[in-house]
Amino acid sequence: MKQILLITDGCSNVGLSPIVAAAHANSEGISVNVVGVLDHGDVGELGASEIEEIARAGGGLSRMVNMRQLSQTVQMMTRKTVVQTIQIAVQKELKQVLGNGSIEALPPDKRAEVVRVIDELGETSGLQVALIIDASASMKPKLAAVEEAIRDLMLSLQARQGKSEISVFHFPGSRNGDDCVMDLNWTDHLNGVQAIFPKLQMGGTTPTGPAIMHVIDFYRQGVYGRQSRDETDGMMSGYVV
Repeated sequence: MKQILLITDGCSNVGLSPIVAAAHANSEGISVNVVGVLDHGDVGELGASEIEEIARAGGGLSRMVNMRQLSQTVQMMTRKTVVQTIQIAVQKELKQVLGNGSIEALPPDKRAEVVRVIDELGETSGLQVALIIDASASMKPKLAAVEEAIRDLMLSLQARQGKSEISVFHFPGSRNGDDCVMDLNWTDHLNGVQAIFPKLQMGGTTPTGPAIMHVIDFYRQGVYGRQSRDETDGMMSGYVV
C-alpha cells in the first residue's frame, strides 16, 4: 500500500494545482493524507479549504491540528488510511464475487470474518509512506514538532507486523530551483531521520502541487530504479469467496 503524507501550514502558490496532483496520485493507487499545522490561530479559510480538497482528491484524510497534536494525528491518519484502503479493496472484491459491495449486507458470521481479515491485513500488509514537508518560512517554528512526529511515526510503523518503509521529502528545494528534494530514501530504520533537520533550509515559495508530482514520479521508479509493488491488488481473493 502506498501513501503520501503532506504536512503543511498554508496555501500553495506556484505551479500545478495540488488538488490536480493529488487526483493523479489517487489514480495510481497512492492515497494522499494532509495535515494542516496550526499556530496561534488557523491556516485561514482558503488554506483549510485547499487542505481538505487535496485529501479528498487524493482519496485520503485531512486534519487541522496544533503542534502538540501533530505526532498523534500523523500516526492515526496513517493507520486509518491503511484500513480505508483495505476496506475499498474488500468492497470491490465483494461486488465482483457476490454482486454486492456492502459488508453490512453479509450474514453476521461472514461479516465478522471479513472484519477479522481487514484487521489482520491492516497489520500485515506492506506499507510505504512518502512524507512531504512544507519547508516554507512560516513552518520554521513548527519544525521540532514535525521532527518528533516523524520519529513517532517510524516507531509506530516498526511495531507493525508487515514491512513498513518511509521516505522523506521537503519543498521548496534549496538548490537549482528544485520544487522538491528527497531527504531520505526508503528506509525502515530511524537512523537517517536525525540528519534531515539540521541541514534543512526554510523559506521560499510553496509549490505543493509540483512536490506531489515529484513524489508520484519517485513512486513510479521505486527506489530510483527498483520496481515497487502495490500489494492491495487482489489481496482478498484468498479470503472472500
